Amino acid sequence: METPNSTHRSFHVHLVSDSTGETLSEVMRASVAQFEDVEMIEHLYALVRSPRQLDRALEEIERAPGVVMYTIVSADMRRRLEDHCQKVGVPAIAILDPIIATLSGYLAMPPSSRAGAQHDLDAQYYQRIEALNYAIMHDDGQGANLEGADVVLLGVSRTSKTPTCIYLAHRGVKAANIPLVRGAMDPAGIDKLQNPLVVGLTASPERIVQIRRNRLLSLNEGRDTEYVDDTSVKDEIITAKRLYARHGWPSIDVTRRSVEETAAKILNLVNERKAMRQ
Repeated sequence: METPNSTHRSFHVHLVSDSTGETLSEVMRASVAQFEDVEMIEHLYALVRSPRQLDRALEEIERAPGVVMYTIVSADMRRRLEDHCQKVGVPAIAILDPIIATLSGYLAMPPSSRAGAQHDLDAQYYQRIEALNYAIMHDDGQGANLEGADVVLLGVSRTSKTPTCIYLAHRGVKAANIPLVRGAMDPAGIDKLQNPLVVGLTASPERIVQIRRNRLLSLNEGRDTEYVDDTSVKDEIITAKRLYARHGWPSIDVTRRSVEETAAKILNLVNERKAMRQ
């Protein structure tokens, strides 16, 4: 069995969930990110709600021992998983137990013990689906109903506008994006919008050129054009920054930010704006 201290610095992680497993994946990846030069080999077992489904996970855990994280409501299945992990000699962590226990004590009420309760088709679920449909329909300058957006993102090519909009949609935020291209660096009518928060995205010229070159190479296009010319890209970014400043729009430099970090910053701006309007 490889351990985090082995030469390869890799280890197996088994995520066992009676729901989608998204919570486990996010927690584990965030945790592993705190350790340098460590590779996580992820095994995900989602919607594990029967003994037969659990058996498959137990067999895999025994075949490739590693850390086990789980979110399982059934007491019998939890016991089987914990007993097996103890037998194999691997740690098993129920990541939601401390949170649920704390909430239960604070609220003075027991949890529902219902598998996948967080994924019920409630109003928030339909809000996320609506936001996702909106983002797709209003990607890259498409769609006419910008007034219906919560956020409109502006930025030159390769500033992560589309993935940021998709991420925001998963948080229930309707986001549209408009590209700023040479000859159309001041989209008509954007400054007249009343409802959406307009946010400008920017990045260092070096980063933009690098991403654009990689994009062209993936398309088997190696010619140098204004699209990847250092001076032209600098001019685009300077013009975009001046546009944001002229209209008083907040801007975010995405050079060293992940999509998640950019979206988190935008969500903070949206919430601050809502608080000011109340």
